[in-house]
Amino acid sequence: MVERAMLVGIYFDPREEDEAASLLEELHELVETLGINIVHSVFYRSREMHKQYLCGTGKAQEIVDLARAYECDVIIFDNGLAPSQQRSWEKLGDIAVIDREEVILDIFNKRAHTREARIQVDLARMQYALPRMARMWGHLDREGGGGSSGGGAANRGMGEKQIEVDRRLAYTRIDRLKRELEDVRSQRKTQRKEREKLGTAHAAIVGYTNSGKSTLLNKLSGADVLAKDMLFATLDTTTRRIELPDGQPLLLTDTVGFVRNLPHRLVEAFKATLEEAVLADFLIHVLDCSSPEIDRLYDTTLEVLEELGAGDKKIITILNKSDLLEDPVQRLLLENRYPGAIFTSAAHGENLDALLRLCCEALADRIRKQSYRIPQTRGDVLNLLHRDAKVLSTSYEDNDILVEAIVPESIAGKLSGFSTSPQAPSSL
Repeated sequence: MVERAMLVGIYFDPREEDEAASLLEELHELVETLGINIVHSVFYRSREMHKQYLCGTGKAQEIVDLARAYECDVIIFDNGLAPSQQRSWEKLGDIAVIDREEVILDIFNKRAHTREARIQVDLARMQYALPRMARMWGHLDREGGGGSSGGGAANRGMGEKQIEVDRRLAYTRIDRLKRELEDVRSQRKTQRKEREKLGTAHAAIVGYTNSGKSTLLNKLSGADVLAKDMLFATLDTTTRRIELPDGQPLLLTDTVGFVRNLPHRLVEAFKATLEEAVLADFLIHVLDCSSPEIDRLYDTTLEVLEELGAGDKKIITILNKSDLLEDPVQRLLLENRYPGAIFTSAAHGENLDALLRLCCEALADRIRKQSYRIPQTRGDVLNLLHRDAKVLSTSYEDNDILVEAIVPESIAGKLSGFSTSPQAPSSL
């Protein structure tokens, strides 16, 4: 366990200074999420990218000396480090060195609870660790003997080094995790087919980490998903059913939050979770309107959605945490910058009725409000309506039951013979 950390951010293009500074601030939040004390930060521009340390050897020594002066246990880079660069830094300073990707992996490892999330995190961690095994076992290289048939060393030949054994075991574990992940995806596919049979609409809540997605799901559905003011509080996908104002049911899924420079291997490993966004009928994009980085957060989410193949989905954008937005000028600027978006406060339930109305509009083409005349002897038809549709009213006339309901596409054809709505098909 490390207790004292120094953060380092190195950038190369003067035009990227603001972005690099913002990313270093975000790294500060990520590291604090792990409970590590940050004693100092270094922000530095290098004229060119050096192969060994990213920066020049003189600056590298200066950074190491500074870390020693602050008695740091670890140096954490916002930049991605190649395994060779990581080893070079650790050899130079005789101190632990990690990068942004390892920080995110550690957070994910602490927060994953379901079997699916655990498999995804383990897979990403193994793929990250594999090329770094040399630094773990460099001092333990060994040669084992050959077979038991006797003979000299010339007959036995060289055995495996410890690093080769561990790499082989790591590849075996990665293959097993990939198979387990495919099994999980198969199970999710089966569950999704069951939902599709019912014809229930589906929306995925997406957005930057800590923007209020889980709080929104809790408020709309009465769920009890973990919702805290921290990065990556939610890693496990949660789906809840709600009812829209027009009576139509809607499945809402809370997805893992996005982050800038999300390691590509994590995007790959979490596709089983994030594919909910790809397959949803529409997306609810939650933005923290109190964040000074809102534009960058917006762009990050759209970039990840594009990478997942969900860039063409219909998106409802909400500017959440509006209770923290005190400047009316800033509010006006956001209204102009994000036309069509609505201000909400998921924590206080503010303006969520407007969000639900937009959900109704997004699904307007799926709505079928129908009237039916059903003989009282056809209890099976009535049961079908109550099970798979939203019954709005029921009355009786002679030996018939008059029902008004909102009917999903999946069962509309089965009921068409009982319909009294205008332009309804005349027979089954």
